[in-house]
Amino acid sequence: MTDFFGGDALVNLRHHLLPGLWPLLGAFVLCIVFVPLMIAVARRTGLIAQPGGRHSHAKPTPMLGGLAMYAGFAGAVLAIMPRDKHTPGVLVVTGLAALLLIIDDRWHIRAVVKFGLQLAVAAAAVTFGQDFWITFFGLPGNHVVVLGMLAVPVTVFWLLGMQNTVNFLDGVDGLAAGVVFIVAVTLMLAAGGRGQTDVVQLGGALAGTCAGFLLFNFHPARVFMGDSGSHFLGAAVALISILGVAKVEVAFALVVPVLVLALPIADTAWAILRRRRDQASFARPDQEHLHHRLQDFGLDARQTCYVFYTATALLGALGLTIFGHGRVLAVVLVTSVALASTVAADLLQKAGWRVRVPYLRTLLG
Repeated sequence: MTDFFGGDALVNLRHHLLPGLWPLLGAFVLCIVFVPLMIAVARRTGLIAQPGGRHSHAKPTPMLGGLAMYAGFAGAVLAIMPRDKHTPGVLVVTGLAALLLIIDDRWHIRAVVKFGLQLAVAAAAVTFGQDFWITFFGLPGNHVVVLGMLAVPVTVFWLLGMQNTVNFLDGVDGLAAGVVFIVAVTLMLAAGGRGQTDVVQLGGALAGTCAGFLLFNFHPARVFMGDSGSHFLGAAVALISILGVAKVEVAFALVVPVLVLALPIADTAWAILRRRRDQASFARPDQEHLHHRLQDFGLDARQTCYVFYTATALLGALGLTIFGHGRVLAVVLVTSVALASTVAADLLQKAGWRVRVPYLRTLLG
């Protein structure tokens, strides 16, 4: 496969990625419109996250951001691709995730009930047919492993895993939405290289949704996405990756979505093992996730987000090299160095460290 960032770059970008620009902008604008409305609804209905306990925020914060994100995403998808065969399935499944998990935001249901809701979302996806199944994956040497009867269980596991991964990630202002934004852009680029216009558009709508929500959710957050929003994002990522790179018959096709989410996936896996070791429920909240550890190390909420954004972008760029986009890696490396230097400078400034250079003082004098 050729790198569509090489050669006649402008023509290639227009052909492969421009279809994703309009849903991205549409979802961005709609999300900006819907978030203040949902903030008002949350205040009227009492869906407010109170400070204290396992929560680190300092003041009561509305929790209906997930519905605003879904409304922005659905509006953009319906406006841009109403006749696409995948549109009904994507909107129904992600809508179920957004609506059903409001129950947990409102009443903090038991872990087994919450798992049942997640399973219902995954089962709904499977009922829309094999386009929403992981039916095969590639291996080195252009070998393809057909899953056969395992297709449905693997698909359900993938959908459950993505919902829980994003849910566990949502522990710092702006973290989950920012990471999913990077994931959505990565899936756009991977799908663009394969000419999968529908996936490019869905990825664009998801990226625009996250970008619009971040304006209200970045630290200090004015609204939370809640379990409703995190499960919506997890279900959307799972479906878009299945429709896109998970359907491509190339070596390690599934590596791209797995690699770009490697950090939160590893954190989720470790959380499950840690809670099993402590004989606690898998769904029990705690303060031992990676983003909590980074804050214990001395990073604030914004710096923690920057670290996750940098790592996600680097892993996403590495995954895109599988699809021939080698130039993306160089661009992301430069950007990551800039972000890392910003975090380091903030830490040095807060620590009050000074480097004495007497001759420089003399020179300036």
